[in-house]
Amino acid sequence: MSIFPQNLGRPMPRRGARGLALAPLVAVMLALLPPALGATPICRWKDDSGRTHLSEQVPDQYRKLAVCTDSKQYELSPEQQRATDLRADQARARAASAAAARPAVPASGVPSAATAASRPVARRPAEAVTEDTDCATWWRLYDESAECFGPFRTTRGATRVEGFDVCNVIQSPEPKCGPRLR
Repeated sequence: MSIFPQNLGRPMPRRGARGLALAPLVAVMLALLPPALGATPICRWKDDSGRTHLSEQVPDQYRKLAVCTDSKQYELSPEQQRATDLRADQARARAASAAAARPAVPASGVPSAATAASRPVARRPAEAVTEDTDCATWWRLYDESAECFGPFRTTRGATRVEGFDVCNVIQSPEPKCGPRLR
């Protein structure tokens, strides 16, 4: 196909018919490709900085250090695959029945009494800091709050959202009370 002026008056050739004729050929080639390739080796090696790498391709300088295994040995047999699929189906069924058993939240957005009853009644620490709170009590409440949030901390120092349903946020007493006296 050309974009030159001599082709301006002629209709463009249809690409769809030619593409459809090639589709079965491409499908057959793709179907035969995996058996022809066989299993892909997976190689593991450490680089000069001590980092471990896993890849199908090993750089030339690490070929002597690389340990390669046949990835085919880690594929599931048809029986194992059926058992895995069955377990996944059972887990989905259990999750669906548990979701159906849970009480629905009304359209108003206010949870029903059963939903509210399933939540923890008291948050930790139960007391709140007021203007009349002395420094020793404030430090105690701050420590209780930090201890309550502990299980909800991630490895990077963030706090998971569920922690705020269980724990009260107590601000540090240091600005008002000064550093902690031990």
